[in-house]
Amino acid sequence: MSYLFPSTTITIEAALRDVASGGPKARALAAHALGDVTDPVERRRALDALVRALDDDRPDVRAEAAASLGQLEDASVLPHLIKRLGDGVAHVRQNAAIALGTLRDARGFDPLADALRDGLPDLRFQAATSLAEIDPARAFEPLIAALGDSDPQVAGSAALAIGAVGSALAELAERARGVLRGHAGHADAGARFEVAYALAELRDASGRDALASRIADDAQAWDAVTALGWLGAKDELAGAITGTNVPHEAAVLAAGLLLALDPAHEAARRALADALRSRKINVRALAVEQLDATGGAWAQPALEKLARSGKGEGLDEVIASALRAIAERGAP
Repeated sequence: MSYLFPSTTITIEAALRDVASGGPKARALAAHALGDVTDPVERRRALDALVRALDDDRPDVRAEAAASLGQLEDASVLPHLIKRLGDGVAHVRQNAAIALGTLRDARGFDPLADALRDGLPDLRFQAATSLAEIDPARAFEPLIAALGDSDPQVAGSAALAIGAVGSALAELAERARGVLRGHAGHADAGARFEVAYALAELRDASGRDALASRIADDAQAWDAVTALGWLGAKDELAGAITGTNVPHEAAVLAAGLLLALDPAHEAARRALADALRSRKINVRALAVEQLDATGGAWAQPALEKLARSGKGEGLDEVIASALRAIAERGAP
């Protein structure tokens, strides 16, 4: 989904018209909408229109067109997306790289490998992820080389991709761990965190301290808590629950992950019960989701109370799901 245009009710005919002849914003909106076409006949028309939109003079239109072509998953557009890897605007070439990864067509591998080696930093950053999506095994060596990239964000992206490859291919997991451990002390804090996250995905705790150091960081707290959950790091998760500067959403996630490890953990139970009373609906919804996954009979009264209150409005289905899950877990 594009956050530029989060929703639309535009018809296919209107989209085809606007993408060709509308104003700049209308063309971008239409290009975005065409990525949702499902009818086989209309998909062909949408593909043709989007390929033409890749040459639009407005970068927002080209970027939306590239993203939509990836969503439509038709390999016939591959040469046009490859061409856009050389676009002069960052978010256009990035969207083209993302689309090539989504298509998973082997013909997109070499252009992305070239981009990872010689492209601009923003393109190298995205090419790492897309290569791993197309052919994880073949991507492994180029990704290892990219760990030494001069741009720390590219190195971090390569680390995450190596973690994903190692998780997907058991035969490469141990080598992935070894390579990542060698970069766990990266000079850049952001790259160190990404390496630590990738190691955690491979259930390697070598970067545990780097993860724990970011649980109070607004941008990285959620990922830090997620990775610490993979490692079964009870002490750090407990610290995330009680930490005064930890973002509320990350603290609620930590409580849920800690309950999965220790169903009787009192602080985790209290944190989730308190979150059900939060003023923020997203926090209440997250708490319900965590209880759906890990809650016990102790949580049933609080969930039923939420369902009856005004704060439960809009959460009926997730509350009902959580209550069912709790009942099933408690059944003989």
